[in-house]
Amino acid sequence: MFDFSYSKIDVIVKGKKPQYFVGSMIRGALGYSLKKVVCINPSFICKDCFASTSCLYYDFFEKKNSYHKYRLDFTLDSELFEFEIYLYDDAKEKLPYIISALHKLFTENGLGKDRIKSKEFFFYINGKTVYDGKEFKIPQKYINSFQSDIYSPDIKLNFLSPLRIKKDNKFVGVNEFDLIDVLNSIYQRYLKLTNQKSSKLPFEPNYKTETKDIHWKQLTRYSNRQKTKMNMDGLMGTITIRNMDKQSYKLLKLGEIIGAGKQTVMGLGKIEVKDLDE
Repeated sequence: MFDFSYSKIDVIVKGKKPQYFVGSMIRGALGYSLKKVVCINPSFICKDCFASTSCLYYDFFEKKNSYHKYRLDFTLDSELFEFEIYLYDDAKEKLPYIISALHKLFTENGLGKDRIKSKEFFFYINGKTVYDGKEFKIPQKYINSFQSDIYSPDIKLNFLSPLRIKKDNKFVGVNEFDLIDVLNSIYQRYLKLTNQKSSKLPFEPNYKTETKDIHWKQLTRYSNRQKTKMNMDGLMGTITIRNMDKQSYKLLKLGEIIGAGKQTVMGLGKIEVKDLDE
């Protein structure tokens, strides 16, 4: 169950400490650079473009009402400027284009409103260096298969960036929150990312919530496209779970890779599963 493959790019940039939340800035800069790399339309306009059905940029940044086949991952308020990009489904085959766009981002286009460039940045795939500041060494095989052979019934689940899950047309708050909401969210993401129809969980989750220490984190980002601030609020904190069934555990481990909730493309919905025996 939960057969899944993906690719992951790790990026480290040497320089000053980044801002508290880098998701919006990185996604915007990556989109601008990716369009420069892949666009074959002389007009450079996406609307009614003849190539939109096969365009990686269009799939990632312009296509509406769809689950985008990637997400950003980073640490809020990090001391280091580093982040990851996960690629799913057919997008994982396009990794070289993303690497090229990242290189263009740091060397030509720059980050943020000040268009900050860098000469010291490094790319890694599966822990191996693919760009050391001088040359590229992209391996022939760079696709991972999701595996979760380990199992622990007692875990601590950390929500490391705001978790935004909608239920009954409103966001789940602290008082309404239950682990089943996270499990459902991850499963629906899994189905969409593997081009399957939505359906109920194929098993009955079994667990006991021992402690719940979560809060509503307020976060905003500025949208250049809409010229306004937008809410990125969501749940953060930790819950302790006992006697969890194996399938729920495996689904949560998958959630470490694909994220949970809304706006994962900007780094929201980052979760971490910690075994209490560790």
